[in-house]
Amino acid sequence: MRCVMNNTGINQHAAEQTMKVSADKEPVLECIDLAMVYSNGPEEIQVLSQLNFRAYRGERVAIVGSSGSGKTTLLHLLGGLDKPSSGQVVIDGQDLSDMKDAQLGRLRNRSLGFVYQLHHLLPEFTALENVFMPLLIRGRKRKQILSDARALLSRVGLEQRMDHKPSALSGGERQRVAIARALISDPACVLLDEPTGNLDPNTAESVNQLMLDIGREHNTCFITVTHDLALAQRMDRVFRLHLGQLHEQEIVNGTL
Repeated sequence: MRCVMNNTGINQHAAEQTMKVSADKEPVLECIDLAMVYSNGPEEIQVLSQLNFRAYRGERVAIVGSSGSGKTTLLHLLGGLDKPSSGQVVIDGQDLSDMKDAQLGRLRNRSLGFVYQLHHLLPEFTALENVFMPLLIRGRKRKQILSDARALLSRVGLEQRMDHKPSALSGGERQRVAIARALISDPACVLLDEPTGNLDPNTAESVNQLMLDIGREHNTCFITVTHDLALAQRMDRVFRLHLGQLHEQEIVNGTL
């Protein structure tokens, strides 16, 4: 079915909810005049241009756009994985601009979670070990982090698969492990890059619903880059990245 996108905001209820949230709380993530320029010999390519954006705790945001529009570039900047040409990214009140690599690493480990199209699980470790690794790096006591990791894996439906390594898990199970790992630190925000892009439609739907439910339960901000307009339509807000700017959208009859 063809998907029609309008520039009118996703709907009145969502707009009212966003206004209420923004009036009551500070954003967990903010971009201020964010720009990204790549050099290609003598040519400069402007990927992002004076982009401004805010997201709030518990909010679910989708970013859509054509291939090559800069969605993954934006996600990397939001996660402190790359530095912008100019502008600021502020996470949990902390400006990433002047942070050293070690400081950025600590911030990512504490305040951000990541889920990618490819799960990026460590193949030599079990599902349980992959999930508790971020807390182990932070120096948390092993007994407590084991309890937390088991609880999250049970929540994502893998209570019987905790001791399996990634090679023994299905694609959907690996993504469930990745979601649990992203949430183990109770981050302010989880960044997701095409999290179900490699899954079959039924498995993708199951994982999508899990992400929506668990994000709500943990009051975690989810920012998802996706081509799946059916998933995007279920988010609180949807933005289209076009010509270096984010434009809030409405998706009408948004099924793929």
